[in-house]
Amino acid sequence: MKKGELLYEGKAKKIYQIPGVEDRVWVEYKDSLTAFNAQKKGNFENKGQVNREISSLIFRYLQSKGISSHWVSDVNDHEMIVEKLKIIPLEVVVRNTLAGSTAKKMGIEEGRKLPRALVEFYFKDDNLADPFMSDDQILILQIASEEDLRSLKAAALKINQELVAMWGQAGLDLIDFKVEFGKNSKGQILLADEISPDCSRLWDLKTGEKMDKDRFRRDLGQVKESYQEVLKRLREVVHVK
Repeated sequence: MKKGELLYEGKAKKIYQIPGVEDRVWVEYKDSLTAFNAQKKGNFENKGQVNREISSLIFRYLQSKGISSHWVSDVNDHEMIVEKLKIIPLEVVVRNTLAGSTAKKMGIEEGRKLPRALVEFYFKDDNLADPFMSDDQILILQIASEEDLRSLKAAALKINQELVAMWGQAGLDLIDFKVEFGKNSKGQILLADEISPDCSRLWDLKTGEKMDKDRFRRDLGQVKESYQEVLKRLREVVHVK
């Protein structure tokens, strides 16, 4: 397979068509860092490589647990082949601990554990700053069906269960994370996009140190080193073919 025409460029990835292959696309992970809906921008060398490997390891780990994703194969250190999906325009966020803007919005100190995982939906639209959406809003606006919402919630909670255990083995507390889903040509809902420190909050279990994109958002420094440490720990606990 060969990389073809650029189909789409987002904040962290480029998507290319594959000539002669209708049901696959070629994904290139970029070195860019963005926050606050791309109002803050940065980068570090080999960031795309780190996030590609983290995402690939997690996709394959989840597959071993019965959770299917769009991942097909890795091409090189910063590119992969994935199944072409029609993305459902919802960001699915799972929260285990209150942090960031949610803690601030509720007037609760960051770090409070929730009695159970909280699943939230946000409308995927950069121009609108990805606003929160209730189940009823999604249904009335016909963004997704009731069956789709049930499937998304069930998948998100299953992914959360597996990732909490996986990151725990790596000495990291999964505070919250964002995932996206899409439908393939058969109408099956699959996990899409990426799972990395860009879209997950990960705190060191012993020290509480933030090991994710909050280091960039909050100017904490050591962004590259934290991402690399996350990958190092992941390699130690995830062994997949």
